[in-house]
Amino acid sequence: MNPFVFACMAPHGGEIIPELQGVYPERMSVTRESMKMLTTFMSKENPDCLIILTPHGTRIHGQFAITDSERMAGTVEENQASYAMERLVDRELARMINKCALEEGIPSATINFGTVAGPISCLPLDWGVIVPLRFMPDVPIVVINPARELSFDQHLEFGKALGKAVKQSQKRVGLIASCDWAHAHDEDGPYGFDPAAKAFDEQVVDLIKTNQLEKMAQFEEGFIEAAKPDGIWQTLILAGAIPAEERHVEFLSYEAPTYFGLICAAYYSKRK
Repeated sequence: MNPFVFACMAPHGGEIIPELQGVYPERMSVTRESMKMLTTFMSKENPDCLIILTPHGTRIHGQFAITDSERMAGTVEENQASYAMERLVDRELARMINKCALEEGIPSATINFGTVAGPISCLPLDWGVIVPLRFMPDVPIVVINPARELSFDQHLEFGKALGKAVKQSQKRVGLIASCDWAHAHDEDGPYGFDPAAKAFDEQVVDLIKTNQLEKMAQFEEGFIEAAKPDGIWQTLILAGAIPAEERHVEFLSYEAPTYFGLICAAYYSKRK
């Protein structure tokens, strides 16, 4: 079954945040409007907690990293402006996720900083978390970093353990897969241009629309390296957490206004 009250795929380009859009508000306007829709969908479900899957947070080599600090705080800077955020962590849920993963033999660990508890127990919030959370309800969070050293199958299995933990928690939990896609759309971008970027994003859009997320595990390594996405790993966790037969997808938008692709999609239980 689908244990989440709502799940979504959301991008994390800094300019999506209205306060950081600068003098070109139209540049990510399509995505910004889609994020407002995801806000409405998530808020309607009144979650107790949000789980965010990010490629940019604190990583542990060869293990899934799950936040277990008292709180998290961070800042995103873009266009001579900044946006700061602080959130409490649902430590009970974080530890339950880790326990379920370890019981399945999946390499996983919780992480903390400073002190066991209290105001100094604070991990950094990265832009992969702050950008989508800017549009979401202010509730406790659990942030999870995938481990690219592990196989795609292990990401699917971790997703299954994640879903099991959420079901056991009996909490109203929302899930956000924070994903940007191919990063080689523009020769002036930091990764240059590669024609694989357009082809890759087209295939990703098709797999999302046809509810075949698991097939992203079949992308060839060379194709991935040429296109340079950062969304596959989080997507496969989402796919493991919500079985295909329980997923109903509403594809909201795709755009690549700069050097990387942006996708917004909503996932509901098919029973709704």
